[in-house]
Amino acid sequence: MWDCFAAGRRTGALHIMDSIIRREYYRWASSLPMNTVVLFVPQQEAWVVERMGRYHRILEPGLNFLIPVLDRVRYVQSLKEIVIDVPEQSAVSLDNVTLQIDGVLYLRILDPFKASYGVEDPEYAVTQLAQTTMRSELGKLTLDKVFRERESLNSNIVHSINQASDEWGIRCLRYEIKDISVPPRVKESMQMQVEAERKKRATVLESEGTRESAINVAEGRKQAQILASEGEKAEHINKAAGEAQAVLAIAEAKAKAIRLLSEALTEQNGNAAASLSVAEQYVSAFSNLAKQTNTVLLPSNTGDVTGMVTQAMTIYSQLAKTTPAGSSAAAAEEKAELPDGLASAEEQRTQ
Repeated sequence: MWDCFAAGRRTGALHIMDSIIRREYYRWASSLPMNTVVLFVPQQEAWVVERMGRYHRILEPGLNFLIPVLDRVRYVQSLKEIVIDVPEQSAVSLDNVTLQIDGVLYLRILDPFKASYGVEDPEYAVTQLAQTTMRSELGKLTLDKVFRERESLNSNIVHSINQASDEWGIRCLRYEIKDISVPPRVKESMQMQVEAERKKRATVLESEGTRESAINVAEGRKQAQILASEGEKAEHINKAAGEAQAVLAIAEAKAKAIRLLSEALTEQNGNAAASLSVAEQYVSAFSNLAKQTNTVLLPSNTGDVTGMVTQAMTIYSQLAKTTPAGSSAAAAEEKAELPDGLASAEEQRTQ
């Protein structure tokens, strides 16, 4: 117990000494000069002179004259930019997280009179104001925003300090946060959150890649089906065109064959040639009987080839004689268009 008490006393004494050292450090300006008749004021310094204990004037850089007994240099203010290290302090964020934060303060004395008589220790006052302002500004933000909005936090602290330090003749130029320390458990949770965010982004990117891959595969299949259908369509069109041309060629060949046959029939011994052709077809058809099916229908006079040929020629003659009038007219028109030799042959066949 006494050890704890002694340790506490030592800690308190160290804090007091540190505060005294810091205050002495803040008042780093040159020591007061001797009261002589002739004084040389350095550049970027302002010397505040009192006459008989009352403010008299501020000496400008260069040569100045004083009355040794009546005048006295009371304050020496530096007009350069002053850099002050703001000690580390604890602050609580909006989401109740305790932070250890420190910073650097940049300020300049604009009015030596106010800096001398407006506040006892202007640098120390500005430092304390920066610490309290930092606590209040951190209390308005959550932990995540403290790290993201560091620049806006600095500007808010500068604005708040300048509002209060105008009466002191001091202008705060910049405030920069050096370090922000969080408790170990909070740091672990933040690390886990970062890892979770990275895993989330990786999962999202992987899913997007899978989706793009599926879309590309589907597009490829669609294009392949379209091309295949177009190829099949072209194939059917070409096949139909080929079949049409084949049918047309067969019809033209058959028409030409019939034309040649009719011309041959009109010639001498045409009927004998036709009888021979019918006889050959009959023999060929008779030889193919019972090759495809078991059921065969035979005429009673199967072996009478002469009778069959005569019967076929008789049917042909009867059909030629019973041609309709329209067909006769068409035949007459066709005969009129034929040459003289073919027309005479056609007449002989009809007779």
